[in-house]
Amino acid sequence: MNLPPRPESRDQPLATKTEIGSDTDRERPPQLSLAAILAIWCAAAIPMPVLAFAVAPALAERTGMMPGIALLLCMIAGMMWQFVLAICLLQRERRLAGGRTHWRDQVWWRSPAEPGTGRRRPVLLLWVIPILGATFLIEATGIGELLARWLELLVPALGDVPVPDIKQLVDPALHGAWWLIPVMLTACLFNYALGEALLFHGYLMPRMQGAFGRFDWVWNGVVFGGYHLIRPLTIPSIMLTGMIWAYVSIRYRSSQIAIYTHAVDALFVMGLTIGVVTGALP
Repeated sequence: MNLPPRPESRDQPLATKTEIGSDTDRERPPQLSLAAILAIWCAAAIPMPVLAFAVAPALAERTGMMPGIALLLCMIAGMMWQFVLAICLLQRERRLAGGRTHWRDQVWWRSPAEPGTGRRRPVLLLWVIPILGATFLIEATGIGELLARWLELLVPALGDVPVPDIKQLVDPALHGAWWLIPVMLTACLFNYALGEALLFHGYLMPRMQGAFGRFDWVWNGVVFGGYHLIRPLTIPSIMLTGMIWAYVSIRYRSSQIAIYTHAVDALFVMGLTIGVVTGALP
């Protein structure tokens, strides 16, 4: 006896939520709800201005520490917290999956893949170069200043927010302070790899399509830019560059693209630090 065609399961349309363009992505980890994304953002973002504008000045006042050093230590503490948060979230996900997932797959730490075939091609990491060019145009030209001016027109009080700047450490008192180099290396490690980058590009980025669909790359940029509350006037330009990083990273299913692009800043930071310590900078 011929059986009628089996009706499609009501759960099957969920597969369409894992599409970008016409390619179905079967490699995405479990997706987050909007509420979960907002909760994670709050847990990562809110401590940073508290540390920068309340804890760091109090620490400098009570210990006699240079304000720039106190700020640096507080920012490291905040990014270490982000690392702990990311690890806890990844471990929870792995436990719910029965331990069958690998951390590389969880955070998309792998070579970029061709969208059509899924073939891994390390050469696609060269996308970092044009992304850096676009980032430079946005952040180092009038585009970033224009976006900041528009935001300040909307919220004039933001212009009065003191902006923490790594250049505060350019101080003759730090000539010969070799201990500053490992401290700054620690800051770079948790900023560009284990903390901020791991949480926003390794954990959140692959898990936002369930809440935002094919525009997850837009909202990952918004979430990443909006996290920079200690530098509010830079938020629009960071949002824009974050969207570019996320779009290319999601298209090629590799967080390495965004993380490597972000990590280029570490070269400038370490160069500045070495210049200060050796006395090459005044």
